[in-house]
Amino acid sequence: MPRFLFACDSFKGTLSSARTAELLAEAAERHFPGCGWSAVPMADGGEGTVDAVVAATGGEPVTARVDGPLGDPVQAAYGMLPDGGAVIEMAAASGLPLVAGREDVLAASTLGTGQLVAHALDRGARGVALAIGGSATNDGGSGFLVALGARLLDARGEEVAPCAADLGRVAAVNLSGLDRRLASVGLTVMCDVDNPLLGEQGATRVFGPQKGATPEVVERVEEGMAVYARALSKACGRDVASVPGAGAAGGLGAACLAVGATLRPGIDTVLDLVGFEGLLRGTDLVVTGEGRLDAQTAHGKVVSGVAAASRRAGVPCVAVAGSVDEGYRPGDIPGLAAAVSCVTRLEPLERVLAHAEENFASAADRLFSLLTIDLP
Repeated sequence: MPRFLFACDSFKGTLSSARTAELLAEAAERHFPGCGWSAVPMADGGEGTVDAVVAATGGEPVTARVDGPLGDPVQAAYGMLPDGGAVIEMAAASGLPLVAGREDVLAASTLGTGQLVAHALDRGARGVALAIGGSATNDGGSGFLVALGARLLDARGEEVAPCAADLGRVAAVNLSGLDRRLASVGLTVMCDVDNPLLGEQGATRVFGPQKGATPEVVERVEEGMAVYARALSKACGRDVASVPGAGAAGGLGAACLAVGATLRPGIDTVLDLVGFEGLLRGTDLVVTGEGRLDAQTAHGKVVSGVAAASRRAGVPCVAVAGSVDEGYRPGDIPGLAAAVSCVTRLEPLERVLAHAEENFASAADRLFSLLTIDLP
């Protein structure tokens, strides 16, 4: 009897990863009675990463009271893992949804994200994996650094507030008080953009407007960010501003690089955290899935990451997707043998979402029905 591994992302707003596994298992057992299967929740380093990794590893959810993007206290959750590592989403402390209707790029700070990392270190974390998507901030990661012991100083040696509004006043970044534990535990940053810190493709010009910045604010912050970047690069002894990914999360990528972090694609980090390579042993087929297969799927999404890992292990991989772009062709995603769409006809989006579970179950049934074909 075949053995299947189910490794789907959640279908945002409709199906959890756990529910997709249940529906796939029902279809598999219907067409392959007595088959074996296992499931592992997946995420790509964005929303839901902490939940997926904690569920997959049997980790412990932890909640900490930290400063939100605009300074008001928030209860932010992260995960402590059985191997002693911690997994954190910066969006839990510094995310855009926390300031919905109150967006303020000039005032927003990553202070709470640094506080979460410090909280994990206080709990004995032996490694920290930080997902940095969904930020409300454009402070160059200055708040993150201050929370971990760094100091921002102006030309007179006085403290500068860690926010975008004051970046132009930063004459020096003092890292001498940085939490020494960072160097020993290691910080891995889940980053899926390659934007530098400055310039037309940098943090401020590309992502600032998405966070409510007007053209005038964008120019002001860009000028301040250039001043801050010089001070930060001098402090850490390397040009962090030009490194691909430095502009992620409003420049948090640059701050993380300054303290010795490693930037990696989110899905690759998640696959390592959940021990995906080990789960492939003895598996005959991997079934993965996410809400949509399109041109972006090949760039750091769950399906592409799972398919690539399966290919390296010599295990075939197929996908169930909420919808499949009409331009998708077999071979577009290396390692993915086939894809089945949940949506088989044009319908209003509201109806598709309302029947998401029914549509997924139908797609799973079609998939396993096709797998029963035994050609000579």
